[in-house]
Amino acid sequence: MSIIWQNLKFNNMNVSYNWLKRYLKTDLSAERIAEILTDIGLEVEGFEKIETIRGGLQGVVVGEVLTCEDHPDSDHLHVTTVDVGAEAPLQIVCGAPNCRAGLKVMCATVGSILYPNGGDEEFKIKRSKIRGVESLGMLCAEDELGIGSSHEGIMELPADAPTGITAKKYLHIEDDYLIEIGLTPNRIDAASHIGVARDLAAYLRSQGEDIRVELPDVSAFAPDNHDQPVKIRVENTEAAPRYVGVTVTGCKIGPSPEWMQNCLRVAGINPKNNLVDITNFVLFELGQPLHAFDLHKIEGQEVVVRTCAEGTPFVTLDGVERKLTDKDLMICSAERPMCIAGVFGGLDSGISDTTTDVFIESAYFNPVWVRKTAKRFGLNTDASFRFERGIDPNMQIYAAKRAALLMKELAGGTISSDITDICPEPAADFVFDLSLARVNMLIGKEIPEQTVRTIIAALDVKILSEKEGVLTVAVPPYRVDVQREADLIEDILRIYGYNNVEIPTQVRSTLSYAPKPDRNKLMNMAADFLTAGGFTEIMSNSLTRSAYYEGLESYKAENCVRILNPLSADLNVMRQTLIFNILEAVSLNANHRNGDLKLYEFGNCYYYDESKRTEENPLAAYSEQYRLAIAVTGTATPVTWNNKPVQASFFTLRAVTEKLLRRFGIDIYELKTETLQNDLFSEGLSMALNGKELLYIGVVNAKTRKKLDVKQDVFYLEMNFEALVKATKKVRVVAEELSKFPEVKRDLALLVDKTVTFAALRDVALAAERKLLKSVALFDVYEGEKLPEGKKSYALSFILEDKTRTLDDKTIERVMANLTKQFEQKCGAQIRG
Repeated sequence: MSIIWQNLKFNNMNVSYNWLKRYLKTDLSAERIAEILTDIGLEVEGFEKIETIRGGLQGVVVGEVLTCEDHPDSDHLHVTTVDVGAEAPLQIVCGAPNCRAGLKVMCATVGSILYPNGGDEEFKIKRSKIRGVESLGMLCAEDELGIGSSHEGIMELPADAPTGITAKKYLHIEDDYLIEIGLTPNRIDAASHIGVARDLAAYLRSQGEDIRVELPDVSAFAPDNHDQPVKIRVENTEAAPRYVGVTVTGCKIGPSPEWMQNCLRVAGINPKNNLVDITNFVLFELGQPLHAFDLHKIEGQEVVVRTCAEGTPFVTLDGVERKLTDKDLMICSAERPMCIAGVFGGLDSGISDTTTDVFIESAYFNPVWVRKTAKRFGLNTDASFRFERGIDPNMQIYAAKRAALLMKELAGGTISSDITDICPEPAADFVFDLSLARVNMLIGKEIPEQTVRTIIAALDVKILSEKEGVLTVAVPPYRVDVQREADLIEDILRIYGYNNVEIPTQVRSTLSYAPKPDRNKLMNMAADFLTAGGFTEIMSNSLTRSAYYEGLESYKAENCVRILNPLSADLNVMRQTLIFNILEAVSLNANHRNGDLKLYEFGNCYYYDESKRTEENPLAAYSEQYRLAIAVTGTATPVTWNNKPVQASFFTLRAVTEKLLRRFGIDIYELKTETLQNDLFSEGLSMALNGKELLYIGVVNAKTRKKLDVKQDVFYLEMNFEALVKATKKVRVVAEELSKFPEVKRDLALLVDKTVTFAALRDVALAAERKLLKSVALFDVYEGEKLPEGKKSYALSFILEDKTRTLDDKTIERVMANLTKQFEQKCGAQIRG
């Protein structure tokens, strides 16, 4: 059986090889860089060659037209001889009106593959005859090469273009490589090319190379005038610890240069115009999200960072009107909100085709505020992804300067204000102690002290002081995940190389006492039993959505353990039951046409009971319980050539349950069974052991299934596994010799009231005959018109055995007569003939 899982994938960072080399002077190949990044913890999940021009213009060279004669059988074709740097000139038929002797051209030789207009359809150059004249190539126009749109004639090159040089080399066409990194949530510092370059440089420096990250020079930044200052007021410094702004005027909207467009395409961003592209470029370069406002749409020339009144309407960039809460930080003008801080821009304040003057925002927003707002509105942007996890709190001024200089260079803008920096409390380094001995202990290998010091320096970590093998270090704040000794040791190990830590030849362990009964052992026993029976184990998140519990009596919403800072509304409480996890798996699989399922899951369930809270022990209100869930749905027995499919039913699951309990030595007849009272089920049973509920089993009702879009019947069991473990404490496995004498089987058909249960009849039988009666089984139940009203018929089977002799008829008849008498007296039973 194939189970469909829903993957939880972290956001990835697309790294351009050519872009990365802007900041690192290295000759390493893209393949080698990808290997290094994986080794140091930035796992490469994708690697792809990116051709700037599709096909790479392979086989296209610079040629010189030596002769150009009219075609003998055409009034517009020419027969040319072209020098392409080979031993002999090529004869090529050309129809371009500008073809002439002495012209330098782009010549596609036989075997070249072109993609005209950059499309997907390939055009292969073949040896051919055109109106009876042999042609050994093609003289190309811009659109035929895929490097332009002109088709007025063949592409004319300068007279000094070297004959025979490849088109790729002459046009300075560089292929790029896309390196896709799978970012884990703690490595937001690597969500930029500078961040990846830092890690790569740290590794290369640890290997003895003198290499450093070279940031773009912004020393040329200076205001050209002070004509357009924008006043900035931050009313909520908790949500916006730092806010930086600068204005650039006189910009001319247009396409960004080809190099920038190529960089953005590799990063997965479609170029729009030079101003928007610059903000995206800086984002993927430095990891600092920027927002560019149209200066003329900022009423009052004032930016106010504040929250708005509950319910304030705001139309975002996607055209959707959203209702703000008083917990959503907004970037406002003097009159109205313009942007959801760190998440999404507004429809009427951003860059448009008529924008000339720009206000650049470069800020550090509180990660918790951004995460809550983004989840509240269901928005996930490149900016929010970075702000939620914590960007470099010291990058804002540099990023603003970088963007302003690019707008000046690429859009003809003028810097028209000083940089305004609102920062009440600058971010400090993370300072803590690092023990060199503990480095070796946690890594499990003796690493030379000088190597550790080299790696620390390569990671931009400063050593403030040292004493007796303990270093006091300062970690830069852009490494938000390195705030403790263990974090830094992990970084040291990353750069040192996981592969450099040898696997030991021996294992040292300490024998430990296992409690009796051992829950883990019993859990594995149950898992083995269920797996052998065709069940599949699933493992799901303990976090779930509170909406599942709304309106329930069996699992009240008020008893949910709530998360203070939930990632989303779908993961805002701890589960009280495993049923919704099981139903989610059933829904996912059934929607993928995999509806025949036998599933089980072990997991903790969590409860909150306010009545148990005390001042002395406020945690008494919280509890957890380890539980086992089992579910069957669809076909229980698959169709084969000689068997028809059998649909799963309540009794399919009950049979599994009884076998599982017997496997643990539990006498199922000792369980007290009652009708299940649970609003998640249409019908079911509750089974208790020693006065405490052990499990419940039933048919999930349609209302519950509808919540999770499950259309088929689901039969579900949930067990208190801790209670089962406790019950096995008294179970003893006893071996005894097989009896030498045969068993005897006798059957009785009894007419009893409908209120009489098999368990009651079994108890009466075992009490009446303790010595010879080995077991009692029920093999038929009948209720019908032929029976008196309020009656039913039970058919019981009795196994008798005497381990000292062979039973004779007289003894058997005596035992059966006594049983019949007891059934009549204590249960009001009648013997049916």
